Amino acid sequence: MTARSPLHVILGAGGAIGRPLAQELLARGTPLRTVSRTGHGPEGAEIVRADLLDADDVLNAVGDGATVHLLAGLAYDRRVWADQWPRIMRNVIDACAAKQARLVFFDNVYLYGSVDGPMTEETPVRPSSRKGTVRAEIVRDLEDAIGAGRVTAAVARAADFYGPHAEKTSPIAFLVLQKLAAGKRAQILVDADTRHSYTYTSDAVKALTLIAEADDAFGQAWHLPTARPALTHRQIVELAAHELGVAPRLTVAPRWVLEAAGVFSTLLREVAEMAYQNDHDYLFDSSKFERRFGVAPTTYEDGIRATVKGMRQPQSPPVRS
Repeated sequence: MTARSPLHVILGAGGAIGRPLAQELLARGTPLRTVSRTGHGPEGAEIVRADLLDADDVLNAVGDGATVHLLAGLAYDRRVWADQWPRIMRNVIDACAAKQARLVFFDNVYLYGSVDGPMTEETPVRPSSRKGTVRAEIVRDLEDAIGAGRVTAAVARAADFYGPHAEKTSPIAFLVLQKLAAGKRAQILVDADTRHSYTYTSDAVKALTLIAEADDAFGQAWHLPTARPALTHRQIVELAAHELGVAPRLTVAPRWVLEAAGVFSTLLREVAEMAYQNDHDYLFDSSKFERRFGVAPTTYEDGIRATVKGMRQPQSPPVRS
């Protein structure tokens, strides 16, 4: 039996969750190894360049007895996901099994599909998209490995997110905050008056550290703390505009526009596939996590205020290669 190591390994350390998670762990004095294709990472971490599609790279990146966070992000393309996600998950499971490392997989809600009512950890897996089908497949692979005793793992699931470090990946960032700040109209997809849950990035980061430290958190899925009640996108635009000191102007792109534009744009075709998340209330319930860990999520008012404040400050500290 390999002894538990204090080392944490972040696979996919350059994204909206990986970067602040690395900073949080380093601030706690946790030994940290960051793994990415670029070989960039924060001061104080051991930095490893690796390709998660290469089994040997992943095996070499995972430390004996470590805690591994799988936070990889892929191009927003169903074909890329179908090809690469199963290979990545297989490589990570095999490496964690060989090194007796614990795994925390950062997941999204795509596997649930179109849901009537709040999503909980007990919501049936009924994907409505090809990307959702891929996520369901890799989660099933991980659950099978857990059930077979090959790995000790937990699934940490978030809604769409917003907040610090998510300026390139959060719809609230690039469709609302950045457009309003530039004197333009916020752009809303499908319907401005349906409610939609968003997870604040700082809450997700803190929750990942809590899961990693709790032995009883492994072997199950957790919805990361997310504010309730969810707001409509119109309300989000109003909050953002108030913090920016501008008028809450918005425009709505109907589903048919996304589908028509998808004929000419791969990205818009992928966005149109997920439009079901915006044509009715899409609600995320994190009460299980809140009860177990005694954590209250950041309110949307406080989260958007902090995000706007961050937009006006210098960007993240430099990384070294």
